[in-house]
Amino acid sequence: MSDIAIIGGGAAGAALFGALLSRDASANVHWVTGSTPRIGRGVAYGTSHNHHLLNVRAGGMGLYPDADEGFAEYGARNHAGARPTDFLPRSLFGEYIESQLGKRIRNAEQRGRRFAIVPATALGIQASGSGYEIALDNGGTVSAGQIVLALGALPPRPLRTVSKRALGSGAYVLDPWSLTTRPAHPRRLIVIGTGLTAIDTLISASIRWPDVELVAVSRHGLPPFVHPALPIDPFPRQAELNARLLACDGPAPVLAEIRRTFREHPHVDWRGVIDGMRPVNAKLWQAFTPRQRKQFLRHARWLWESARHRLAPQPAEIIQQLRDEGRLRIHAARVLGVDGAGPLDVTVRSRDNQLVTTLQSDIVVQATGLDTAAAFAEHPLVSGLLRDGLASPDPLQLGVLAEPDGRLVNAAGQIQPGLHAIGSLLRGNLWECTAMPEIRGAADALATLLSSPCVGHDERCAVLAAS
Repeated sequence: MSDIAIIGGGAAGAALFGALLSRDASANVHWVTGSTPRIGRGVAYGTSHNHHLLNVRAGGMGLYPDADEGFAEYGARNHAGARPTDFLPRSLFGEYIESQLGKRIRNAEQRGRRFAIVPATALGIQASGSGYEIALDNGGTVSAGQIVLALGALPPRPLRTVSKRALGSGAYVLDPWSLTTRPAHPRRLIVIGTGLTAIDTLISASIRWPDVELVAVSRHGLPPFVHPALPIDPFPRQAELNARLLACDGPAPVLAEIRRTFREHPHVDWRGVIDGMRPVNAKLWQAFTPRQRKQFLRHARWLWESARHRLAPQPAEIIQQLRDEGRLRIHAARVLGVDGAGPLDVTVRSRDNQLVTTLQSDIVVQATGLDTAAAFAEHPLVSGLLRDGLASPDPLQLGVLAEPDGRLVNAAGQIQPGLHAIGSLLRGNLWECTAMPEIRGAADALATLLSSPCVGHDERCAVLAAS
């Protein structure tokens, strides 16, 4: 069996690496983790701030389906008073990842399972014989017959309306997580975006600079909806609803069916209905034509993201308090331009009245969510795969073209033997693939595929994957 290489040191990489180590296969597993000092955490769980909370209850989080200890149990031991229904700090889940990963590594060592953790960054992948050669930034290489891209979010690109002068000023921040390490003490801070990352950014800024004036701008000015304090009962007719949704032709009938359900069942909590769609979300997306997917992204994505990826009650209360105190204003507006050498001038057009105004800000933070536009990414590894035809960009810029099981599709429109992906690069095919419950299941399934004795550069792998 050929060697396996995982590229990416975040939670998706940790989930797949641990799942592979738990299987008694002969393949050597190389985990190319990059230069991160705390492998397994990635951006999502690398925060050290306890006010950055998970948006999934503790009982729904985990790293492995067969873990010896669930996150809820770990939280109860390591976070005073924690319950399975709580939304716990993301840093605590990062610690849980490290704990579970450590156990898998020690167990693999005792069993003589072959593996290597490579603390280097992958710069490129070249086909070599019956496998691939991975070039590393330390001058070394890793050879493998099977490679999995677990890269997480691609490097953020500035909005097209941001001038070079603004980018060079240092006052425009592309990495929201670096904000609170800055020595500046701003009078006003503008965040572009109102999603989960923007909410974390606003709360962190309000704590770091108690007297700062906060402004958030997004096209619809809609923060994420909020989880209930306690779990809600599932919609009793969810199975019937899901069957009707799967029979719909396109996003418009799907949304109409959901609205009809809300009208006919006014006493049912809508959040339970949306959560109950989770098992069929990928199937719904895959049934849409390219034109229908484009329609969804243009007209309904903003509402779906706010309803599906909701906010824990505690940060929602903080945001509401900031608004009530007048410390935070949220505008529904389009950003027309950002310019200046610091402070920056942010020109926006109001959604309500189309008036154009310019706001001045000491710091502007771009927090617009995941960047999955692989074709435009400033990422040497991804750019090289596209250039060499080993992978293809998704036409709607939702990662790369791939099969549902993660096998990449090359420039010729064929499955590229031995190349796989997991996580956000697969949004074009799966849509919902970035949350930990989805990643956990995908990692377990991919580990089973890669551990099969027939996996490799031959047609039998395609037969196995399709079965």
